[in-house]
Formats: sequence, C-alpha cells, structure tokens
Amino acid sequence: MNKLIALIAVTSALHVGIAFAADTSALTVNKGSNKAGDGQTVTMMGNALPLVGTGIEIGKPLPSAVLTNSSLGPVNLADSKGKVKIINIVPSVDTKTCEEQTHQLSEKNGGLDKQVELITVSMDLPFAQSRFAKEAKISNVTFLSDYKTGEFGKNHGLLVGPLHLLARSVIITDKDNIVRYIQVVPELTNLPDMEAAMAAAKALL
Repeated sequence: MNKLIALIAVTSALHVGIAFAADTSALTVNKGSNKAGDGQTVTMMGNALPLVGTGIEIGKPLPSAVLTNSSLGPVNLADSKGKVKIINIVPSVDTKTCEEQTHQLSEKNGGLDKQVELITVSMDLPFAQSRFAKEAKISNVTFLSDYKTGEFGKNHGLLVGPLHLLARSVIITDKDNIVRYIQVVPELTNLPDMEAAMAAAKALL
C-alpha cells in the first residue's frame, strides 16, 4: 500500500512538473546527457535532484536487475542476448512527455522494430503500463516495471532518490548485451534525442 501511495504521489508531482507541456509540439528535445550514479543529478523544472545507485558505463555489460512484466512475471534484461535492445526509460507513462517519448520509440523507429527489441521501463504498476499500451495502440514495445524494489534504477544509477522514479534515459545494448549508447536526459521535462538513439541502434545491426 505504501508503494502504491508513493507511486501516486510521484505521478502527481510529474503532472505538475510538466503541465506546461500538454501540447506535445511544445516539448523540448534535449541532446545533452548527464552521467548516471551516486553523486550525479538531473533537474525537474530546473531543481536539482540526486541520482542513486551504481552508474552504468558504455562498453560494460548491462547490469542485472529483475523487472516485472505485464503478466506479473520476473524479467531480467541482463539474461537476454541475441538482439540489439533499445531500453526507453521514463518516469511515468501517464505524462505527456513520457507518452510522446514512447510513441516515438514505437512509431518513429524507421522499421527497427523488425530487428531490434523495443522496451519501455518505468516505475508504473504493470496494469497501468498495460492500460497505457492498449489506449495508445502500442503493440511493438515491451513494457517492464521497476515498481517492486527499484532494483533496475539502483543498479543502473538512474533512481531519482527523492521521488523514487526513474530518470528519463535511453540505453542501447548490442547483441551481446554490452552497453553501447546512453543518454541520461539532464532535465526530466525534456525529451531525449530519439533520432540519435535510433541511429546508434541501426549502426549495431
């Protein structure tokens, strides 16, 4: 129950933080990237928020972390090899920025969804992710939740400590699950550079 209350509070905070972006055409694409992990920060509406956990690094294997799928089963992305993965990380699917980011992953991937595994990770409860996917008519993206323990956030250095949500990010791994691309968006209300991410994934095929 405490986790549910915390998730509701987080979503409310994000709605307040990006209320100005109800029109998706007003969203800003941020081409910058912060580092992940303890001692690093992101901002929300210009206010600095600390990141928690061990930061991931390019050239290193994707860290192990158990997530929950739509059937409430455990999934560890570190165990999955053989395909390039675009891991799209959002604070909450129930905000306009996160919605737009995930739509871009699904609809503007230039056919990469035929060869690349598209994944969205958030702190949303699995049923909320499933509802979002159904309403958004997104069927080519796998949704995974970090709601139980925040292990994914901690093990990747992407847990926004005060809000207990995930920093807006994109991670790309090669077929051997080695991290080849990372963008940790400096400002939570901005979109990541999805065009750059798609180009990076295409280069790994």
